[in-house]
Amino acid sequence: MSEEAAVSSSRRYFVVLGALIIQVCLGSIYAWSIFQTALRGGIYNWPSFWTQLPFAAGLASFAVFMIFAGRWQDRVGPRKVAMLGGILLGVGYLIAGLVDIVSGGNPAIGTAWLVLTYGIIGGAGIGFAYVCPIAALVKWFPDKKGLITGIAVAGFGAGALVMGYVETGLLSLPIIFPMVGGAFLILGVLYLILVVLGAQILFNPPPGWIPPGYQPTAGTADSKGKEFMPREMISTIVFWLMWFMFLFAATAGLMTLGNVKSAAQAIDPITAADPIIWGFIAALIVGVMSIFNAAGRIVWGAISDRIGRVTTLVIMFVLLTIGMFSFAYLSTTIASWVIVMTVASLIGFCFGGNFALFPSSTADYFGSKNVGSNYGVLFTSYGVAGIVGALAAGLIVDITGSYFMAFVLTGVLAIVAIILALALYRIRRPTAKK
Repeated sequence: MSEEAAVSSSRRYFVVLGALIIQVCLGSIYAWSIFQTALRGGIYNWPSFWTQLPFAAGLASFAVFMIFAGRWQDRVGPRKVAMLGGILLGVGYLIAGLVDIVSGGNPAIGTAWLVLTYGIIGGAGIGFAYVCPIAALVKWFPDKKGLITGIAVAGFGAGALVMGYVETGLLSLPIIFPMVGGAFLILGVLYLILVVLGAQILFNPPPGWIPPGYQPTAGTADSKGKEFMPREMISTIVFWLMWFMFLFAATAGLMTLGNVKSAAQAIDPITAADPIIWGFIAALIVGVMSIFNAAGRIVWGAISDRIGRVTTLVIMFVLLTIGMFSFAYLSTTIASWVIVMTVASLIGFCFGGNFALFPSSTADYFGSKNVGSNYGVLFTSYGVAGIVGALAAGLIVDITGSYFMAFVLTGVLAIVAIILALALYRIRRPTAKK
């Protein structure tokens, strides 16, 4: 091993640190339920549906701006793009901190303000910063694409748990923060500093660099020397199979994440009758599901490096299907919160795997050089899932009075994802239409 190669090989582990710092901060978007709970009760008492809109707007903005971020970072590298993401995220939270002043107690104005600041501006910041660690690490670790992508996005999944406790702590200090605006201000400063600092240690390897002794896996785009551009990628059957798989699987996971507390309360009304005990139980359910969400990103990614992406996707979607139909059954009966937590953890474990398998599959099928822009385009499916998954369950429950049909429908979507994954077995590598 040459001295230059040895230095480069050691530097790639330093990039992982920057990636994790950034992703933990970005993952706070999944802790929105903390703010949602505060806005639904207390001195606010906003309508439930309205409190979901900033979260849905944040996920949609996240997906849309990731397209532009991916293309830009492929040209200029990850550092500048991630820095912009940190600035937008921090500013979005800081301006959101003015919600109590701007709204003047009017829920409609307050909702619109949070949709603009927390949702659109903050979501754009997440979109710009999120793709940079993934794209950089895929280039640094072509020998461990699944595992390293899983580690990077595990930080995003863990961010919901870590920052959820931070947000809960801030909101539990009513003397210092009598309203949610103060908590937004503190978090804005925190995210601005941490994401910008994390961006400073993101960089790509030298052009043409590969780990010593590594040979690209046969059948991947890298092994063929083929690097797809986004316009070539979207003309392939493989892209659309992956796009709809991501859409269906993410919709199922997001719907569960957004409604697990309410669903658990309906399934175990006896325990939920005690507000003190239930507050602890509900936090435990969400926390354990977040842990499995983060773990799934690492585990599924590592498994895919050994048995292949498509095989791993099929297995993961089968387990997701079991989880969704199990939740549908539970919603028709009375059961312990322990069973609910177990099923929710299985769904979270599979949901997390999407964020390791789809970026690494994008690199496998379409090459590592343009993985930022290519994955940004594929990620639009997650933006659609963010809107459908975050809002559909509430509408279905309002109409039917139960979560049964919502979980049945997403279970069917998971079955369709299995069928689409099986179709990939017939395709060794994509060929763009001429």
